[in-house]
Amino acid sequence: MTRTPPETHPAPAADRHTAGLAAARRHLRTVGRYTFCSLLLAFFALPLLWLAGAPFDDTPGVTAALPSFTLANFETLLDNRYALRSLGNSTVLAAGTAVLVVVCSALAAYALSRVRLPGRDALLYLLLLLSSIVTGTAAMVPLFNLAYELDLIDSRLGVILVLSGGLLPSAVFILKDFMDGTPRSYEESARVFGASPLQVLRHVVVPLVRPGLATIALWSFAQVWGNFLIPFLLLRSPEKSPAAVVMYTFYTEGGQPDLALIATFSLLYSVPVVLLFLLVSSRYGFRFHGGIKR
Repeated sequence: MTRTPPETHPAPAADRHTAGLAAARRHLRTVGRYTFCSLLLAFFALPLLWLAGAPFDDTPGVTAALPSFTLANFETLLDNRYALRSLGNSTVLAAGTAVLVVVCSALAAYALSRVRLPGRDALLYLLLLLSSIVTGTAAMVPLFNLAYELDLIDSRLGVILVLSGGLLPSAVFILKDFMDGTPRSYEESARVFGASPLQVLRHVVVPLVRPGLATIALWSFAQVWGNFLIPFLLLRSPEKSPAAVVMYTFYTEGGQPDLALIATFSLLYSVPVVLLFLLVSSRYGFRFHGGIKR
């Protein structure tokens, strides 16, 4: 016994028209979305294109264009006695601050994670809130007076201490989450064999939270690398000024910004942070968890 197939009727014209309008709307939304993303990408890419091309242009302007290739801008930059030295000063300040912030925040975060103190969470959130409200700019007068009383004016150590104090609350807040995610059974096993608290932190906890430490180190380095105000106010000698302060002095004899020198120095200024970011990203991939497989 054979079954006859059901009769098919052509879709009404109104249904086809509605389906066509819906498809057209979908296409328009897709085109609009990609157009918006392209414009947004161009908006952020143009300054980078200018930074990549202007150092090699003999007469750079404020617009991004194909450069007339030259290396004279780099020769002019090398003739500046403070340019390359300022990059070294920035490296010292950023690396010193990063090391101090990582060490102090790791110790504080481990203590806050393992010791149950009354009002511990409230204290942590209060420190984070105050560090966000009372920024370095708002507290510059008391910080300057404190540095003056401690004879830390025109001292790299003074700049490192001031910058580290501003970064520590956020670093402790971030690292505490990493510390909370490490199993306490590992620490208990180490204590059974006679390990001290510092040995437990160094040999057990630190290897598990290395991605967090790398993130804090990179974040601290980048924050100090681009800081202008605090080194500008606390350092007096041009020989100790970092790159962000020295760049402020790149003007022509007529008082106009020297675009060729600024662009060339900016290109060199951005290279260390980019390389550090790529190094940490390739090593850890910015996984916001510890070393335990999940």
